[in-house]
Amino acid sequence: MNAPIEPTSSAQPGPEGTPEQPERPSSAPESPAAKKPLAAPVSVGGPLTKLSEWVSRETTGGILLLLAAAFALAWANSPWRDGYAALSGVVVGPASLHLDLSLSTWAADGLLAIFFFVVGVELKQEFVTGSLRNPREAAVPVLAAVGGMAAPALLFVLAVTLLGDPAAVGGWAIPTATDIAFAVGVLAIFGKGLPRGLRTFLLTLAVVDDLLAIVIIAVFYTAGVNLLALGASIAVIAVFAVVVRSKRPVWWLLVPLAVVAWALMHESGVHATIAGVLLGFTVPAKLVHGEVSARTHRFAERVGPLSAGFALPVFAFFAAGVNVVDGAGVGEVVAQPVFVAVAGALVVGKLLGVLGMTALVTKITPLRLPDAIGLRDLLPVGFLTGIGFTVSLLITELSFPDGEHTAAAKLAVLAGTLIAATLAAVTLRLDARRARSSDMNADGVPDIDTTPIR
Repeated sequence: MNAPIEPTSSAQPGPEGTPEQPERPSSAPESPAAKKPLAAPVSVGGPLTKLSEWVSRETTGGILLLLAAAFALAWANSPWRDGYAALSGVVVGPASLHLDLSLSTWAADGLLAIFFFVVGVELKQEFVTGSLRNPREAAVPVLAAVGGMAAPALLFVLAVTLLGDPAAVGGWAIPTATDIAFAVGVLAIFGKGLPRGLRTFLLTLAVVDDLLAIVIIAVFYTAGVNLLALGASIAVIAVFAVVVRSKRPVWWLLVPLAVVAWALMHESGVHATIAGVLLGFTVPAKLVHGEVSARTHRFAERVGPLSAGFALPVFAFFAAGVNVVDGAGVGEVVAQPVFVAVAGALVVGKLLGVLGMTALVTKITPLRLPDAIGLRDLLPVGFLTGIGFTVSLLITELSFPDGEHTAAAKLAVLAGTLIAATLAAVTLRLDARRARSSDMNADGVPDIDTTPIR
């Protein structure tokens, strides 16, 4: 989730960090970047700033991920594919600290920790002053996120069982994730003219999706725990929290603390990216020491471009290089039940989960969709959530370390993501061309916030 979290006007912190009350409780919850993106760099001029600004655009992250994945897939199936395999397997790092890891493992465990740090920072912002601070306003997208994770998991288990490969059931979590950077990029390009609240709805849903994915990784993909190392990691994170809340936190102290916390978390057996999330949670989301902007904003401004422009593309490069030309070839790979299950769950399961849960909640409870959004708008949103990519590829590696199902699952993630993105683009344009009523969310009150995505 490296996209900017869009803030709502009702969530702007006041002088003491206390949000102002919204004028209309039923209006769409927006998070703190409607006017200033959470991950947008401060414009001070210079080539590095311009590069940072370009990387932070909503469309750029998805493009970089696609290019990295396409290059890796092409290289891994070219006559020079042995070079790709050799590069992925290069081992670097001190063996004495159990950090002698291959480059592909460094990308998954190390670079993705940067991404998850940004996720933690953005989650903290949303819980404190953003779209998740008001449970009633956030209820529908939160429940939609739950449905959007439960349905594809169930569909995956059903598919691999019925297709005769129950041994692959361990990959149930692969299609539950959403790549928010990629999804928001597709919405930014093809959603022009639709209400801005749709973007806020997608972002809120994706924030919860990220949170649940973090829980899944922490709970279901931790084989054994070294309690001493885990306790030491948490202690270092606590020191990081003290420093990051001090009057003048300095990078030369924060970065070493973060690296030590990550290394200890890795040693503990808990997936090392969890350290990134916990470190992100420690950054203050309210104004401190008389500052004029929240530190969550500033940290995301500085770390976000590194995540979107380097960490995620490099991870995609090492994760997406699936060799399908050796062995029986691509035909045998796509014929595996796990391929059908992952791709189908991403495209169909996500859609059914998001649409079904939202329709059920708005039908049997007083909860309603945000202002200016109707159920019909959730068809493209459902497809957007089927863009799994980054976290789905990570969970694939955690689910199938033996390699028996890895190639099929990774190829299915790429195929499912491409199909979901295409269907989302088509349905977004069709939705934008249709006339809209004055009360799209059917709450009995004429829509107020109808500002379109531009």
